[in-house]
Amino acid sequence: MKYIKLLLYTLYITLILLPISCTDTLIGDEGTLDENIYANYQTITDLELPFEEEWFAVNAGRTHRNGAHHFLSRNERYAYDMLIVQNRRSYAGDGSKNEDYYCFGKRLNAPGNGKVVAIENTIEDNQPGIVNRTHVGNYIIIDHLNGETSILAHLKKGSIIVAVGDTVVKGQEIGQTGNSGASSEPHLHYHLQETSEPLSEGLGLPAQFLNYYENDVFVERSEPIRGQKVRKN
Repeated sequence: MKYIKLLLYTLYITLILLPISCTDTLIGDEGTLDENIYANYQTITDLELPFEEEWFAVNAGRTHRNGAHHFLSRNERYAYDMLIVQNRRSYAGDGSKNEDYYCFGKRLNAPGNGKVVAIENTIEDNQPGIVNRTHVGNYIIIDHLNGETSILAHLKKGSIIVAVGDTVVKGQEIGQTGNSGASSEPHLHYHLQETSEPLSEGLGLPAQFLNYYENDVFVERSEPIRGQKVRKN
């Protein structure tokens, strides 16, 4: 009887703690409810911005207000949405074609050294304003072989020039910006996570980049936030 009571007590405590497991505590704003290991996480991989030219951060940052992806999934929690803006617009003309958008077809690079573990390269690009619910669309997953994995998503159909199993180095061209998947206009979705599965419930990780400019101010190591213009050194 004593052992049965102990078993029931253990089960009760487990059920109470289950809703506030380490993944579920990553829901706070400004890190107030985050575990310290993630609220203060320092990226292991030497990352650089995965594009040329100056880009604009539509969604970026560790808070709900800046991040936007906080409410979507745990692995996308610290994701970046980036595009190119000129004269406060992301496109020329009427914006009805992907080719109107400044970032469409732009070169994308490996943000860090690693191994390509998965790609999708066959999904059609959306017409701007019409969203295909294939989630990440065309993507590249790079395992940095240190517990961190980069995912670049919504790429242009047929633009990926690396294959599964390839070793890539930081700055190497790997594909082009597109408008595939759950995307209403051409842009780059990038996030760092602790597993190499693309649609997993793994944990997203804050991603710090090295040696770039934030609003024309040089930083040696930082994380872009929403509303910033960023470019490589």
